Amino acid sequence: MTKKERARFAMETLERLYPVVPIPLDHKDAYTLLIAVLLSAQCTDVRVNQITPLLFAKADNPYDMVKMSVEEIQDIIRPCGLSPMKSKGIYGLSNILIDKYDGEVPQSFAALEALPAVGHKTASVVMSQAFGVPAFPVDTHIHRMMYRWNLSSGKSVEQTERDAKALFPEESWNKLHLQIIYYGREYSPARGWSLEKDIITAAIGRKEVIAEITKKK
Repeated sequence: MTKKERARFAMETLERLYPVVPIPLDHKDAYTLLIAVLLSAQCTDVRVNQITPLLFAKADNPYDMVKMSVEEIQDIIRPCGLSPMKSKGIYGLSNILIDKYDGEVPQSFAALEALPAVGHKTASVVMSQAFGVPAFPVDTHIHRMMYRWNLSSGKSVEQTERDAKALFPEESWNKLHLQIIYYGREYSPARGWSLEKDIITAAIGRKEVIAEITKKK
């Protein structure tokens, strides 16, 4: 198969497996999504969804968030890891949203990435899932799948994002990146990986990846 044919096979299989893909992080608007995505750095979505109700019960908007201290925010979000950096980021970006954007989350990549503790991936998730703007946020699952499926070199998440955008139609990005995440978690995890279950990799996977798992078995 050509790379385009492999990409088409992956898309068709994912659409069959995941015709509907809920957003993994619980939220009610762009602000709560932004905070949830920020907290998800080096933390599982399950853990984030356990912590955000505690945080949002006290502050689910920037005006209430800045009434709390950085230390109070940190105490709540500590189980998510990196709490010193994340708490400062949440407090700082909430102040900026109030001062510059009337308490609203801006709808541009540049404005989002200028906020404290908000990187390109976080901005991409918010733009795609809160505002419907085509984006392809690359997390560890997508990075792993794109490499295993021989659709990207695996050298960097930046390269993986460029390759994904070049291979897949723009109108599919917002749903497709979630489908790949769900597939990576369920069928092709980093550990405890079974090629018999991983139907996409078994069909189109990189030869050395298949050889490696076959050898281990």
